[in-house]
Amino acid sequence: MALNPAPPALLVLADGTALRGYRYGATGTTVGEVVFNTGMTGYQEVLTDPSYCGQIVLFTYPELGNTGVTPEDEESPRVQVQGVIVRHGCRWPSNWRSQESLVDYLERWRVVGISGVDTRLLTRRLREQGAMNGAISTEILDPQELLEQVAQAPRMEGLNLVPRVTTPTTYEWHTPTAPEWEFAPVRADGTPLVVVAIDFGIKHNILRRLASYGCRVIVVPATTPVADILAYDPDGIFLSNGPGDPAAVSEGIATAQALVQTGRPLFGICLGHQILGLALGSQTFKLKFGHHGLNHPAGAGQHVAISSQNHGFAIDKNTLAPELDITDWNLNDQTVAGIRHRELPIFSVQYHPEASPGPHDADYFFARFVEQMQHYRQRKQGNRPAD
Repeated sequence: MALNPAPPALLVLADGTALRGYRYGATGTTVGEVVFNTGMTGYQEVLTDPSYCGQIVLFTYPELGNTGVTPEDEESPRVQVQGVIVRHGCRWPSNWRSQESLVDYLERWRVVGISGVDTRLLTRRLREQGAMNGAISTEILDPQELLEQVAQAPRMEGLNLVPRVTTPTTYEWHTPTAPEWEFAPVRADGTPLVVVAIDFGIKHNILRRLASYGCRVIVVPATTPVADILAYDPDGIFLSNGPGDPAAVSEGIATAQALVQTGRPLFGICLGHQILGLALGSQTFKLKFGHHGLNHPAGAGQHVAISSQNHGFAIDKNTLAPELDITDWNLNDQTVAGIRHRELPIFSVQYHPEASPGPHDADYFFARFVEQMQHYRQRKQGNRPAD
């Protein structure tokens, strides 16, 4: 006996491309920037990554939802994406860790999705023309009417989405990475090193890695005044990942500029990397279709890491401040993937060393941060000048 098909859904891109499919998730209409992700695994981590706030994610891998979902794989307390596009969405998962089907999970979080569309065609369209706004609807099934809603949506350039994802209150994070994922962590001697993590849209696994390295991790809202950050007397400050246009996060840039002057170690990932570059005088630009996937080679010289990346903007290498060195490149398109200050204990990476696609190719960044914090504490306790 044939199964009843899911209700119809419509996808429309800003260029007029319209594809019909089936509802996969909640009912309703959603509008956002459409980007494609090339990862073959980790769909739940993608869906809950705050860096995807404001975006509709097109998954190039044709089968989604086969292993269901579990709270252990969430990178934030909720689903963050604006919408989901899949070729085939599984409705009856089979996996010993599964606690819920993906389609029910999306419906519970009121995320609109569409299945049964040609994702290869859509990916080629986005590669050729660039990421663009689009809409998915189970209510509006007329392409022209839905296109009118797409035309009214703001572009990602100039959009500050950090207020939508940052924590409203300060909290401490204590949970480390699961023991089987440990990779010779550097432990702090004596009292734990204090890290203040500025939350622009932070992922849980970043916090887990910092905790695994023996740090006391204090997470603060993105708008926290510098004086309040310094009141914790941190040994280091972490600038997190997050969504939107980095140049629009003016308050975060000003905070980073002030923190640079303190001489404390600073470590940035993704949006935090871009904010740090802007704070030091560089500029950023929007990539054509961004980097979203688990297989991006990054590095310099003989060192190459297989990296997880999720960003639509990059630091302009032609505007790099003279006191900064480029430590890593995205080896697919030669965009800046890592920077380091020549004199101060400040560095950042565009990709996600905590995501472990390699699986541990880039975990040494956390060890480097811990080492810099240990040196800072020793200088502070010995009242010796910085090197």
